[in-house]
This record gives sequence, structure tokens and C-alpha cells, in this order.
Amino acid sequence: MWLSLAFLSAALLGFYDVFKKYSLRDNAVIPVLFLNTLFCSLIFLPFILLSATGGIQPGSLFHVPAWVWEEQRWVMLKAVIVLSSWLFGYFAIKHLPITIVGPINATRPVMTLVGALLVFGEQLNGWQWAGVSIAIASFYLLSRSGKKEGIRFAHNRWIYFLIAAALLGAASGLYDKFLMTPLANGGRGLANMTVQSWYNLYQCLIMGIILLLVWLPVRQRTTPFRWRWSIVCISLFICLADFAYFYALTDAEAMISVVSMVRRGSVLVSFFFGAMIFAEKNLRSKVVDLSLVALSMFCLWMGSH
Repeated sequence: MWLSLAFLSAALLGFYDVFKKYSLRDNAVIPVLFLNTLFCSLIFLPFILLSATGGIQPGSLFHVPAWVWEEQRWVMLKAVIVLSSWLFGYFAIKHLPITIVGPINATRPVMTLVGALLVFGEQLNGWQWAGVSIAIASFYLLSRSGKKEGIRFAHNRWIYFLIAAALLGAASGLYDKFLMTPLANGGRGLANMTVQSWYNLYQCLIMGIILLLVWLPVRQRTTPFRWRWSIVCISLFICLADFAYFYALTDAEAMISVVSMVRRGSVLVSFFFGAMIFAEKNLRSKVVDLSLVALSMFCLWMGSH
């Protein structure tokens, strides 16, 4: 069950990346990210209110437990980690081809894997190790493909932004596992709806402050903001993808190293639309990299069965 939810989350994440890339083309990053957090908050606010007033009963899939400071301080840290990753990632995807961003993001779970092995003591079998090894090889090949577009990984600041986003994303994945692992097993035992509902609200608050203090004073001298309906789709698809992801992690047998790797299969969706909609270059060499990512996903699926 948890693995099926991980694959569903991956597909939804692919569409999320496509709408994000489209929304950020020749557009201001900070207001787009603020609107994303705002719409995500509006999606989950009714669940919080209905749960508090008895409209959604405990035991329901969408019930949000009562606000408790002991839990919320952990969720606030989650919001800071994710928003930091998003800020780096949004600037990177604006300035880099999505057919480069997707495969690099697909290597993010390798970082999560190292953390899962060290922190949670997760053990991988032969198939799973094969999947991880192939994913690492794809990153090296992708760096060669990027050079053909004048993107030198060692001298491009947007690549560093993307790597920073990946590192923070990996930290977020490990932190998610910690938050939803039962107290008896060393975690915090938080409900998935507690984490997803409240961290979106905290992100919106933080981004509102950044919008007012950082972007508004200089908006006349930077890239102007243009409204696009695809911004709403960013929020919708990330909320659906995260819901499937968090629900998967509530399964006691879920392995964060495998779930994170499977979610990076989103590159299959984003790569296809990068070729069809954004008409990006050097697709032939990138297809080889993408094939390796797909092969790594298959190895992980085999290893989990």
C-alpha cells in the first residue's frame, strides 16, 4: 500500500514541476511562491476548522487533531526546512531547463538514503542497492549533458541553488519520518494531517513576511509579477502529492529511503512535458539519463516486493 502511494505521489509531483516551470517563466519568484503557500493553506484550512468544530470526526482520513504546542513546534521547524528548499528550488527551476532540473532532483533520495541508513538503521537489499547505484551514475551522465547547453555544474550558481534545494529536501524527508514514527519507536508520533495542514499555514505566514520585506520594496527593479492560472495548479498538485506521501509514511513498514527514491520518478512526467511544451534541447542524450532513472525506479520496486 505504502509503495503504491509513493508512485501516485511521484506522478502528481511530475505535474507539479511542470506547472511550476510554466508559472515561473519570465515571472517573479517570490510572489509565485507566496501564492503557492497561500492556496495550499486555503485548501487545508477547512479541514482544520471542521475538525475543531466537530464537522470532521476523529478517525476520519481528513481529521486534524487539536492544536498542541508540543507538536506544533516540530511542525514549525518542518515549515522552515521545506520553505528554504522551495526558495532555492524555485529560483533554480526558473533559470534551468526542466530536463536538467528533473533528473538532478531524481538523485535527491541518495542523500535521504545515507541519512536513513545512519539515523533510522534502514537496510537495503540487492535490488534496492542496484537502484541507488544506477541513480548516482545518472547524475554523472547528466552533468555531461548539461555541458552541451553551456551549463557547467561547477560554475553555475543555479546548479548550486538546485543542490541546496536537494540537500534541504533530503533533510525534510528524514525529518518527516521522524515526525510520524510512533513515540515508542523514537519518533514524535504526529498525525499526517497535523503535519501537512499546519506546516502549509506556517509557510504562508513566513512567505507573507518575505513578500512584504524583501520583494515589495524592490518590485519595480526586478522581474515583474504576472498572474497565471497555472499557479493554482502548483498548489493543487503539491497538496495531493504530499497527502499521498504523508499517508504512505504512516505505514509502519514504509521505508523513507525507498519512498523518497520512488517519488523522484516524477522526472518521467516533467521530462516528457519539458520536451513537448518547453521545446528544450539535447533531448537525445538526456533520454539516456532518464532511462537510467527509470531503471533505478524499477530496481527499487522489485526490491520492495
